[in-house]
Amino acid sequence: MKKVRSKYILKQILDNVKQIKLLQIIRYNNHLKKKLGITNKNYFLEYSKIEIEIIPMIILYGTYNFININEKNKSYYHIYFNDNLNEEIKKYSIDKNDNVFKIKIIIDYEIKSLSKLFYDCDCFKTINFIKFNREDIQGMNNMFKGCTLLKEINFSQFNTKNVTNMSYMFYDCSSLIKLDLSKFNTNKVKNMSNMFYNCSSLKELDLSSFDTNNVQNMNKMFCRCSSLDELNVSNFNTNNISHMGQMFYGCSSLTKLKLSNFNTDNVEHMYGMFASCTSLKKLDLSNFNTIKVQDMNYMFSMCSSLKKLNISNFDTRNVTNISEMFFGCSYLKEINITNFCLSKVNDKNYMFNYCSKDLKNTIRTKFPNLFD
Repeated sequence: MKKVRSKYILKQILDNVKQIKLLQIIRYNNHLKKKLGITNKNYFLEYSKIEIEIIPMIILYGTYNFININEKNKSYYHIYFNDNLNEEIKKYSIDKNDNVFKIKIIIDYEIKSLSKLFYDCDCFKTINFIKFNREDIQGMNNMFKGCTLLKEINFSQFNTKNVTNMSYMFYDCSSLIKLDLSKFNTNKVKNMSNMFYNCSSLKELDLSSFDTNNVQNMNKMFCRCSSLDELNVSNFNTNNISHMGQMFYGCSSLTKLKLSNFNTDNVEHMYGMFASCTSLKKLDLSNFNTIKVQDMNYMFSMCSSLKKLNISNFDTRNVTNISEMFFGCSYLKEINITNFCLSKVNDKNYMFNYCSKDLKNTIRTKFPNLFD
């Protein structure tokens, strides 16, 4: 009978074990490593590698962070300057004397979240994900928050398969001109609140590949995206959304907003949803179900280009706040609020302030109590 070497038997047994689990089993077991013939010290990094390349800005003065690490054990992050893979840099900031033109970061497999990874790091202009051989990352919230000088992110090698939280992901990335998110898998994401908040240089945003079946929160998702002139989110599944407050607030360049398939059956908050969309001339909300909505305060405030608004389908029986709802809608000539129920409303202040006299007179005739 032919003798079978033990390492081959081991490999047959471990072949059916998921790679990440395999690494966890054998990484610190020298006996198993010896049996399997693993001698390369980078073996574990290669099979679960997240490799990121950063091109920093020219540093003229001071010291700037280029990575924000919350982990106590920083050895999970391997940093190299200027492609010098022979020397691992132990510090996580650069200054003008470093003369750095490229930073390479390799993240070990123990890390399960990239939350706040580049939080408030304002020393780079380009981030390139070179490798992303991982499927166990669950958190990407606040990942690029406050990267105010960042102009470009390459997501061609990027894995979001099991991510559940993308809130604040690009918050205040005010220099980003474009984002290619076509490779994003968002079918497990539950939170997208503040995701693109104040991405004020973004001129276009294609989210046609987004799967939002499990998303529950879109609060301030596009708030202050002031350069977007068109946004199509008609593919969004919003069945589970409860928060849409300030969702498009301050999108002052928007002329076209497509949300024809929005399901708002479970939405409770719509305060400031379209406020300060000053270029928006048309808004089709005929499919909106507002039976669970509690607050509509300043919902259309400063929508100064809207000529007419048909919200006759709005059910306001549970709304408590409609203050400043149409504040500053100076061009609004026609509005249908015939079916408004005000039984629970306790704040209706300034609802039609800075609207035309004609509109206010028309509304006053039908709803005099709105002007008490």
